[in-house]
Amino acid sequence: MPRPRSARYGRYAGGPDPLAPPVDLGEALASIADDVMAGYSAERALQEFLRRGGQGRLGLDDLAGRVQERRRELLSRHRLDGTMAEVKQLLDTAVLEERKELARDIDLDDLDRDFRELRLQNLPESPASAVQELADYDWRSPTARAAYEKIRDLLGRELLDQRFAGMKQALEGATDADREAVREMLADLNELLDRHRRGEDTDEDFAEFMAKHGEYFPENPRNVEELIDALAQRAAAAQRMLNSMTPEQREELSQLSAQAFGSPELMAQLGQLDANLQALRPGEDWSGSERFGGEEGLGLGDGTGVLQDLAELDSLAQQLGQGYGGARMDDIDVDALARRLGEEAAVSARTLAELERALRSAGYLDRGADGALRLSPRALRRLGRTFLQDVADRLNGRTGQRDTRLAGAAGEPTGSARRWEFGDTEPWDVPRTMLNAMRREIDENRWLSLSKPRPLRIHLDDVEVVETEARSQAAVALLVDTSFSMAAEGRWLPMKRTALALHHLVSTRWRGDQLQLITFGRYAEVRTTDELTGLPALREQGTNLHHGLLLAERLFRRHPTMQPVLLVVTDGEPTAYLTADGDSWFTYPPSLETLRTTITQLDRLGRLGARVTFFRLGDDPGLAHFLRQLADRVDGKVVSPDLDDLGAAVVSGFLSSRDPFTRW
Repeated sequence: MPRPRSARYGRYAGGPDPLAPPVDLGEALASIADDVMAGYSAERALQEFLRRGGQGRLGLDDLAGRVQERRRELLSRHRLDGTMAEVKQLLDTAVLEERKELARDIDLDDLDRDFRELRLQNLPESPASAVQELADYDWRSPTARAAYEKIRDLLGRELLDQRFAGMKQALEGATDADREAVREMLADLNELLDRHRRGEDTDEDFAEFMAKHGEYFPENPRNVEELIDALAQRAAAAQRMLNSMTPEQREELSQLSAQAFGSPELMAQLGQLDANLQALRPGEDWSGSERFGGEEGLGLGDGTGVLQDLAELDSLAQQLGQGYGGARMDDIDVDALARRLGEEAAVSARTLAELERALRSAGYLDRGADGALRLSPRALRRLGRTFLQDVADRLNGRTGQRDTRLAGAAGEPTGSARRWEFGDTEPWDVPRTMLNAMRREIDENRWLSLSKPRPLRIHLDDVEVVETEARSQAAVALLVDTSFSMAAEGRWLPMKRTALALHHLVSTRWRGDQLQLITFGRYAEVRTTDELTGLPALREQGTNLHHGLLLAERLFRRHPTMQPVLLVVTDGEPTAYLTADGDSWFTYPPSLETLRTTITQLDRLGRLGARVTFFRLGDDPGLAHFLRQLADRVDGKVVSPDLDDLGAAVVSGFLSSRDPFTRW
C-alpha cells in the first residue's frame, strides 16, 4: 500500500503574490489629474504620485528616507579599527604569555632572560611596529608563539576577505597546502586578467579558470566580464574603506600587511590584482570615502562588506530619486531593496512599478507631437465620468431631489420603437431586439433543429430602442474665470473639475448638444478639455467677461436652431473689455466703459433667448450686487455655491436651463 504523501505549507516565495489585489488605477489617475490641473506637467505629476505613494503604500520618498536611515545606521554603528584591535589583543596575549614563561623557566640563562625581558619591555607602542619587531623573536612559550602566528594568519585572511567575500572564514585553520592553493588562484587570476586587458583571452581560458578555482567565486559568474564586475565592486569598496581610515590607521595597516601569512608575495599578488581591476573598471568609485563614528569595530573583510552595502544603498537612493534622464520604475533593483529594507519595501516598489506600467499600457498617458507626456483622451473621459459621479452623488444627497437626468432619462416613451442609431441613448426595447435576432437567425438557416438549441447572437442591426418624445438641442457656453484671483483663492482645481464633469455629461447624455469651454482672464479663449486640464495658473490681471460673452454669441449664432445656454463661473467683477482694434483694456476699479460694454454684450445674448446662470465664488458683497443686477436684465439667476459644491451647482444649473420644467 503506497504511503500517503505529505504536504508542507508556507509563505509563497515564487515572486509577486498571485493573490494580491490589482493595482488601483483610479486612485493613481485621480492624483495625477489633480496635479496636472494644478499646473504640473503629466510627467511631473506621475513622478509626484510615485514619490508620494498611495493609500497604505509606501512612496519613493518614503523608501528613499528608509535607505538614508539605514545608511546613517551603518555609519553610526561601526568603526574601522576592528582588525588592528584584534591584532593588538593577540599581541598583548603573546607578550604576556612569553613573560610568564620567562619568569618560570629555570633552564634559561639569566643574561638571556634579561635580554628577552628588555626586548619585550621596549616594544614600540604601535602594534604594527611591535609585530614587525618580533618577526625574528625566538618564542619560549608555545602559547605565545601560537598567538603571534595567529596575527599573521588573521592578516592574511582579512586581506583576502577584502577581495573575496567569505575567505576569512573559509581559511580559518587553513594548512600550508590551503594557502598555497590561494596563491596559485591569485597567480592564475592575474594572468587571466592580464590576457583580458590585452584582448588575448578566450572563453576556454575563462572556463578552464572556473573549473580549477570556481570554489572561490560563489557568485558563479558566467563569463569574464561578470567575474571582473564582481571583483571590481569589492576591490573598489576595499579601497574606499582604506580611504576612510585615518592616516595613522592606514600606516598601521600598511606595516601589518607585510606580515600576512609571513609572505610578502601575497601582498604583491593582491597589489597586481587591484591594478588590473582599476584598469579594467575605471568607472568604479575608487576614490570615495565615508565617515564612521560607531563603537563596533570592523575587520577588513567585514568593513569592505559594509562599504559595499553603502554603495548599494547609494545606488538604490539614486534609483528611487528618479532624477536622471529617462528614469523609470523598472530601473529599481527590487531584490536589492528587499535585502536592505525588507520585503515590505520591495512589495511597495513593485506595486509602484506595476502602476506606472499599467497607466501607460492602459492608454491613460500618451505623448503628444512634441514628445511630452500628457493625459490621454481616454484618461480625460474617465476623469469626467468620475467627477460627474461625484456631482450625481451630491445631487442625490439633496433633500427632495432626484438625479433622473444622470440616470439616463431622455424623454417620455411614445409606445413605439425604432432602429438604434449611433449616438442614441434611449433604453433598448428588449423584446423587439430579441425577436429581430431570432428572425435573422432563422432566415440564415442557423436554427435547423429545435431539439438542439443554439445560442442567440444579437447584431447591431437587431437592436431597437424605445422611442421618446423629441427634446430640443442646446448650445452651451461655459465661461470660467481664469484671472489670477481664481488660482490665488484655491478655486483653480474645482473650476477644472466642474468643466470636465459638465463636458462628460453633455458628450455622453446629450450628444446632439454643442458645448464650448471658454476661459476669460485678460483675454478670452475657446479651450478643449485637454487644454483646460493642463492650463497652468495664470498670473495676469484682468477679468474680461466682455470678450467671453462675444465668443459665446459666436457659438449661439453658429447654431441658431439650438437653445442657447450661458453658464458663467467667476469670482470678480469685470475689469477688462475688448476694444474695437482687438486689444484688451484693463482698469481697476472697473471703469464705466468696461461695465457698459459688458452689459451691452449680455443684453445681446438675452435677445437671442439665452438662459443665463451666474455662479458667484467668494463672499464679495459688491460682486453679489453686480451679478444680481446682470441676471435681472436677462431673466437669469445667480447661484452662490461652496467650492466643494461647484460641480453640482453648475450641472444642476445646466439641466434646469436646458429644460426649465425640470425641478431640482
